[in-house]
Amino acid sequence: MSTRQDAVLAGLIGRGIQASRTPALHEREGDAQSLRYLYRLIDADRLQVPDSALPQLLEAAERTGFTGLNITFPFKQSILPLLDELSEEARGIGAVNTVVLRDGKRVGHNTDCLGFAEGFRRGLPNVSRRQVVQLGAGGAGSAVAHALLGEGVEQLLLFEVDAQRAQALIDNLSVRFGPGRAVLGEDLAQAVKVADGLVNTTPVGMAKLPGTPLPPALLHAGLWVAEIIYFPLETALLRHARALGCQTLDGGTMAVFQAVKAFELFSGRAADAARMQAHFAGL
Repeated sequence: MSTRQDAVLAGLIGRGIQASRTPALHEREGDAQSLRYLYRLIDADRLQVPDSALPQLLEAAERTGFTGLNITFPFKQSILPLLDELSEEARGIGAVNTVVLRDGKRVGHNTDCLGFAEGFRRGLPNVSRRQVVQLGAGGAGSAVAHALLGEGVEQLLLFEVDAQRAQALIDNLSVRFGPGRAVLGEDLAQAVKVADGLVNTTPVGMAKLPGTPLPPALLHAGLWVAEIIYFPLETALLRHARALGCQTLDGGTMAVFQAVKAFELFSGRAADAARMQAHFAGL
């Protein structure tokens, strides 16, 4: 556990994050613990800066006394070379969503994996895990893939527009879970037809990127369908899936539990997960 803080200044670096509920989630938990806790958005879209400005954004946060930062799309992997240390989990996953700034060091962590796993256990506890299709192999996708295999999915079929990135993730997963547990998907329609579950880790479906990450006609009632997007909480994909009678999981639980761990890393204090879930539901 990190050193206990008397005050916390935290932030979120990403693109199109103005609707994020993360600031309120952290600040309300801080209020409940009588902790001075400020959480700010560092939106590359709002600032009108390119992705290449990430080093400057990180340095500015460091210089202005930030305790830590959450990192979201599209920076979860590009931030890796800018950090001094990585937690064991972040190193294994190859993506970072939480950076603690302390004693002149930048230490990267990954709380997405834990967050998705907790949401999966709570929201889809008894689903079949023989074969699952995952859309996307970016920073969040890496964490989710590790979580799915860790939760007993027998085989994960990855579909990703960047084949090189997908193969890098498969190689990474093979080291931890053994060869053949994760493979590159080829025929999406056929894969979804015989799959037990479908997980979307792409940004398609977010408020700023509306739509579905695959043709809705490919969905069928035998699938369970999970999202990591939480704004909106019901994406077009989940709406189509629910209309077919599929078991579904929205991104809310992952959002809460990754925030619980990030709060603890930033503040050095235990967070009340049930209270943070209630805060999230009330937002």
